[in-house]
Amino acid sequence: MESLTAFLARVQPPLTPALVVRRTALMANLAAMQAACDAGGVRLRAHGKMHKCSRLGRAQVAGGAVGLCCQTVGEAEAYVAGGIADVLVTAPVPPWGWPRLAALAGATRVAGVMDSPAQAAAASAAAVAAGVVIDAFVDVDPGMGRAGVAPGDAAALVAVIKGLPGLNWAGIQAYCGHHQHLLPAERAAAHAAWTDQLRGLLADLRRAGLNPGQITGGGTGTAAMDLAAGVYTELQAGSYALMDVEYGDLGDLPFQPALFLAASVVSARHASHVTCDAGHKALHPNGPPPRVLVPAGSQYRPAGDEHGAIIPPGGAAEGGLVWLQPGHVDPTIALHDALFVADEDGRLERWPIDARRSSQ
Repeated sequence: MESLTAFLARVQPPLTPALVVRRTALMANLAAMQAACDAGGVRLRAHGKMHKCSRLGRAQVAGGAVGLCCQTVGEAEAYVAGGIADVLVTAPVPPWGWPRLAALAGATRVAGVMDSPAQAAAASAAAVAAGVVIDAFVDVDPGMGRAGVAPGDAAALVAVIKGLPGLNWAGIQAYCGHHQHLLPAERAAAHAAWTDQLRGLLADLRRAGLNPGQITGGGTGTAAMDLAAGVYTELQAGSYALMDVEYGDLGDLPFQPALFLAASVVSARHASHVTCDAGHKALHPNGPPPRVLVPAGSQYRPAGDEHGAIIPPGGAAEGGLVWLQPGHVDPTIALHDALFVADEDGRLERWPIDARRSSQ
C-alpha cells in the first residue's frame, strides 16, 4: 500500500474537522479479522459501538460477520433500521429499553444480556406483551466490576431465565474490557488466568445440564489469544476495523490505521504553533492524545472546545490541512455525524454515523 502521507495529500474533505477513513485499510482490516475467526471456527459478531455506522456494519456482515454487537437500545434500533438482521445489546438494558427491543424482535433477531432476575423479568414481560422471543445471555463479570454476575452465580440466573416465557437462554457473555489495552506480556497473563476461570464456569454449567449455545466476548486486543484458547464461540471485536493510537501503541496487533481526522489551520499568528479547528468537540480526550501525522514531528495540544494547537507548526500554514490519528476511536466517532470514506485517488463517499444517538 502506498505511503500514508502520499494518500493524505490527495484527500480534500468538504469541511473540517472531518473523520476520514482510508477504504483500502478498512477493508484489509475487515478481511484479516474475518479470516482469523474463520480459521479458528469462531463466529465474528463485530462490535458496532465503535463505529456507530450501519453502512460499515453492513460491510462487516457482507464479509462474513453473523451480525453486530451494540451497547445501547438506540444503537440496536439504528442498526436494524440500517439493514442489520442480528443484533446483540452487550450492556445492561434500562427498564424502558426492553419494550423497544421487543418491538425490534418482531422483524429481526434481537438478543440482550442480563445480570439479575429483575432484568430477566422485565425482558420477559416485554417479550410476552409483544408476542416475540428475545435471546437472553447471562452477563458474567470477569473482574471489571462494572456489570455481570460472579461466575459462581451464573447457573442460578440461567435457571431463572429458562423458567420465564418470551426468553430463550442463548449463552454466556464474558467481556474482558480491562484486558484489551494491557501491554503484551501483562495481557497474556491476565487472559490466561481469566480463561482458566471461564473454562471452570463452563464445565460447571455443563455438569448441571446447562450447555450454553454461545460463549460470546473477547475484543480487538485479545482477539488472537481468544481464538487460540478455543473457549469463545463468538468474538466481539470492534476497534480492529479502524484502529486508534491506543491500540496501535500496543505494538502486536496486525491491523492498519484506517481512521484519520482532518483539521484546518485557522490561525498562524504564533511562531510556536498554529491553531486548528479541532478541539474537544472533534477529538475526545479519553485515552492517549491524538497523533499528528501531518505535519510530521509535531504534537497536538487541545486548546478549547473548538480549537487545538499544532506544536511546532512544521510548515503548516493558515488555510492548510493538518492530519491526526484519534487517540480513542469510539468516543471520538460519537462526536461526528459522518465518516468520509476515501479511495486511494482521494474520492470521498459519505457514510452517516447513524447509530450514535436515538431518542425515539
